[in-house]
Amino acid sequence: MITIRKITAEASYPVRHEVLRKGKPIDSCRFEGDDIPTTQHYGLFEDDSLQGIISVFETSNPLFTETRQKQIRGMAVLEHNQGKGYGKQLVQYCEKVLLDSDCELIWFNARENAKGFYQKLGYTIQGTPFNIEGIGIHYVMWKKLSA
Repeated sequence: MITIRKITAEASYPVRHEVLRKGKPIDSCRFEGDDIPTTQHYGLFEDDSLQGIISVFETSNPLFTETRQKQIRGMAVLEHNQGKGYGKQLVQYCEKVLLDSDCELIWFNARENAKGFYQKLGYTIQGTPFNIEGIGIHYVMWKKLSA
């Protein structure tokens, strides 16, 4: 059975490490703002086993004029479960939670190899690609939320 529920920042670190920071120190999985009360972390569980994660930060990007923005960070699904729709479920779950909380726009920095995944979910690229040192090429992507 698949469930999505709130988790702590620390609970997300093993998945972040395996998928997003493989070969780097575990401390690289700790993001600035992880422990701020407005930051939300969600885990997708298969039975009771954590398989995917996503975090939502109350962070605005000056590229967008909307006042009620949220940033997605650290979205990851363990490799053996990629392609099963778990990532889509996590993103859509967050979209619903954020729409219910009156968020106008979601944005994030997407890895080059994930941009097609997000485009299929209705996200748009803003600007030109950029490099995050030690991680790789990223794109700012966004989507307006509406009821």
